[in-house]
Amino acid sequence: MEHTEFFRPPHRREPAPPRGNGASAPPIHRGSMPARPWRGLGRGLAEAALRALTGRSLPRPPADAAWERAAVARRRIFIALILGCSAVATALMAHVQPADGDPWLKYGQLALFALLFAWVSAGFVTALMGFMVHLGGDPHSLSRRDAEGQPLSDDARTAIVMPICNEHVPTVFAGLRATCESLASTGAQRLFDVFVLSDSSDPDVRAAELAAWADLRDRLGGRIRIYYRWRQRRTKRKAGNVADFCRRWGRDYRYMVVLDADSVMSGDCLTTLVRLMEAHPMAGIIQTAPQAVGHATLHARAQQFASRVVGRLFTLGMQYWQLGESHYWGHNAIIRVEPFMKHCGLAPLKGREIMSHDFVEAALMRRAGYEVWLVGDLQGSYEQQPPNLIEELHRDRRWCQGNLQNAGLMAEPGLHGVHRAMLFTGVMAYLSAPLWLAFMLLGGALWFAGADAGPVAQDLPRVVTALWVATLTMLVLPRVLGIVAIVLRQEQRFHGGTLRLVQSALLEAGLSMLQAPVRMVAHTLFVLGPLTGVRIDWKSPPREAESIGWAEAARRFAPIGLAALAVLSVAALLNPTAMLWLMPVAVPLVLAVPMIVLTSQEGLGESIRARNLLLIPEEAWTPAVLRHAWAYAKRWTREVRWSDVLLDARLFEIARRAPGRRLAHTGLRAEARRRHLQALLKTPGAGLSRDDKLRALAEPAWLSMLREHRDTWGWTPRAAASRSPSALQAAAAQGAKPASA
Repeated sequence: MEHTEFFRPPHRREPAPPRGNGASAPPIHRGSMPARPWRGLGRGLAEAALRALTGRSLPRPPADAAWERAAVARRRIFIALILGCSAVATALMAHVQPADGDPWLKYGQLALFALLFAWVSAGFVTALMGFMVHLGGDPHSLSRRDAEGQPLSDDARTAIVMPICNEHVPTVFAGLRATCESLASTGAQRLFDVFVLSDSSDPDVRAAELAAWADLRDRLGGRIRIYYRWRQRRTKRKAGNVADFCRRWGRDYRYMVVLDADSVMSGDCLTTLVRLMEAHPMAGIIQTAPQAVGHATLHARAQQFASRVVGRLFTLGMQYWQLGESHYWGHNAIIRVEPFMKHCGLAPLKGREIMSHDFVEAALMRRAGYEVWLVGDLQGSYEQQPPNLIEELHRDRRWCQGNLQNAGLMAEPGLHGVHRAMLFTGVMAYLSAPLWLAFMLLGGALWFAGADAGPVAQDLPRVVTALWVATLTMLVLPRVLGIVAIVLRQEQRFHGGTLRLVQSALLEAGLSMLQAPVRMVAHTLFVLGPLTGVRIDWKSPPREAESIGWAEAARRFAPIGLAALAVLSVAALLNPTAMLWLMPVAVPLVLAVPMIVLTSQEGLGESIRARNLLLIPEEAWTPAVLRHAWAYAKRWTREVRWSDVLLDARLFEIARRAPGRRLAHTGLRAEARRRHLQALLKTPGAGLSRDDKLRALAEPAWLSMLREHRDTWGWTPRAAASRSPSALQAAAAQGAKPASA
């Protein structure tokens, strides 16, 4: 399916950017990235029904590959186990309901229970399959071992793209520097170019990005080509940023590796991804399983620990039943550029841009005939988790809106069944919260209405016990299997030993039980938000941990806690049995404020670590790429602001030359800039707007005009020196040698 004419001939290589000042991007080699209009949910369902009635189904190639036949059999077993577990649990639940309760309430609660228990069972069966893979392996899955002995051809050019938007610059460029140095140590850096794709709208952040990019470029000394691109028109968020790169430079590369702003990847991981792509020409996307690292708060430490104990089993389990129709999570993955540009363009859906683009792009890549793989045994891929529960919920709020929007794509023609199911599970990840809440409310209403009748079954204790055992098994057994898997791999020493591993698992499980009701209520509000027309801001999460104050936590969660306390009090007065039913949800909501504050404290997290609890392997033995990234971030002392671009001669030259050759010094645009500047100079107290400052970093002529009049706004070298060292001084103070291995 590949066409060699898509790529620029490999012998026509652009020279590495010179050390010092120069343009920040290579010459443009334009290509197209068309977007097919969506059918929409209603039209898609109508067309599918019409095809079913007329017998004119869409053609689909037979499942000839061995992995496809294995996937069909595995998914049948997967679905059968889920339905069987849900049927048994629902039958038990029917025995627990009051005898004379309202039929509509009873049947409604049973229907919700069947759906929700199936949802819980899906996670349980996935973890169980992952444990089986851990014990016996999987001959059909893609593995890092498939890349052994695979040569790297000179035309396997790969772009590493990092979209950023108003990020914490030290964290971003420290991680990128460590990634580039690790890649250079492999000797394969000749195949890679690095692109920092900025959508930042803060002038101070833009100036800091330019200084950090130039500094990193000089430190690498031409070993790796690193470019910086800022979009003046920020459309379609991250997906639009990547698409803009593809249209400008995608034809120069066979592959691209997409990073998040907090991503760190080792050179071995990057080269292995390219080798896997070379060995599997039908692979369109290969997704790594990034490990969570980097934060010290109790909340983050618990999430990082859970990703090692349970997360690995879920990854192996998904890999087992998805095989070549897997997830793409939007980062820490490699993509075959040509089919991505041809088939993965994202059209608006009902006039709105696609927000959660990754699942959709994976579905479109598979619809085009290419495979999407998840590789669970590839080490050296890392990311950060939100440092506290509030920031996690901010992230979930964005994801919720995007996943709910993707429900409109489930009936698109040509999508494979697995990816339709993924779009549905993306919806259920958040819709399950209000469904659980509705289930609890229906249960309370049933007990209020039928308290005098009692349950149908005379053997109620045995039935309730069986139901509780089934539920706890679904929730607890994956953690138990995760611990067993670690012990079987003899890796418990990386978690503080067997005793500390078990204690950490109990601590993480207890914290998860406390946080689950808070997440449920928050997700319920997130689901209701789009239905009420509430717009959601799409902002980058913080890359540095910040403790949550009592006032902020109380402002956000005290009303919910007080409402839960009031419900418990009413239940205790009217029906103590209903109070017992509500306590597992209501008590954590009452305790939400202190729980959120305490789990956001780095001091408490460090105290837990000092007791060898919630340890992860990267803390017992830290890979070199992470050691370097963390060391560079700690040594970062610069505070570059937009005014430094006018005051520091070196930084001014970097900013002036970065946009390349721009013909904005003559003509109508230049004349408009001069008139605008004269108006500002004549107006007492007038200052530059944010747009003025951003425009200056994109138009060298406008920047030069402002520098000539920098004294007008009080930007003097003396003021800058009193605030922070210049970019050149800070770069010299930081030193150019990497942290020792």
